[in-house]
Amino acid sequence: MRNEVISLEGDNSGGFVPSVTTYIIDNPLSERLMRPAVLVIPGGGYRKRSAREAEPVALQFNAAGFSAFVLNYSVAPLASYDRPLKDASNAMRVIRENAEDFGIDKNKIAVCGFSAGAHLAATLCIYGDPADVPNAAILSYPVVTSGEFAHKGSFERLLGDDMCDGLLDRFSIEKHITPSFPPTFLWHTFEDGSVPVENSLLLMSALRKNNVKFEAHIYPSGGHGLSLARRDVSRNEDGIDLHVSSWMSLCVDWLRETFGISAFGC
Repeated sequence: MRNEVISLEGDNSGGFVPSVTTYIIDNPLSERLMRPAVLVIPGGGYRKRSAREAEPVALQFNAAGFSAFVLNYSVAPLASYDRPLKDASNAMRVIRENAEDFGIDKNKIAVCGFSAGAHLAATLCIYGDPADVPNAAILSYPVVTSGEFAHKGSFERLLGDDMCDGLLDRFSIEKHITPSFPPTFLWHTFEDGSVPVENSLLLMSALRKNNVKFEAHIYPSGGHGLSLARRDVSRNEDGIDLHVSSWMSLCVDWLRETFGISAFGC
């Protein structure tokens, strides 16, 4: 495996340098297999980046035959509202511009975000330069709306002193879905007490209105921030749910179908 940290361009004030960590699968010497890839964006309410939603997720995509990358992006108090998006765009640019060297197909790159990381992933799909927009989106218990069902902390930390009605509207994802939004896989739990399930329901409605294909799974039980919902990534017993953990295998199947590829690397 090619495992390295690549620094990204951008505003490095405050001593923080955004970066992307690679989890690139070695290809057999006898063939040049251009693999699909996934850019993983961990959540954390725009105040931190959850380790449970980073490397463990990347390694699961590796196990399914996908090369992976994990974004280490700007968060409060260093992040102005535009910095996380710039970090995500720069990460996609690095991946696509180096796709041949990485052994990946530049036209088969998905973004996989969790919670506020899913909000950033969706923001990239809406406001990223066309060359930086992923080919598919995987959104796990996403922060979506700045309205009635908002996770207020995420928007307060993202916008900071810039918070105003105009920016709250701009970053309310469900209001800005267009037919060009990439095909989407999303999942949430009905019992999520931090980011209400209505966030995903609003997103599903917006995707349907714009004829964007999606697959969605609403699990009846489980709290917020479950990641893979397995013992090895759980903070306590409440974070273990074998039913919820099915999301990864469902996602991999969906991603293979979306990209038109057969199973490999298993």
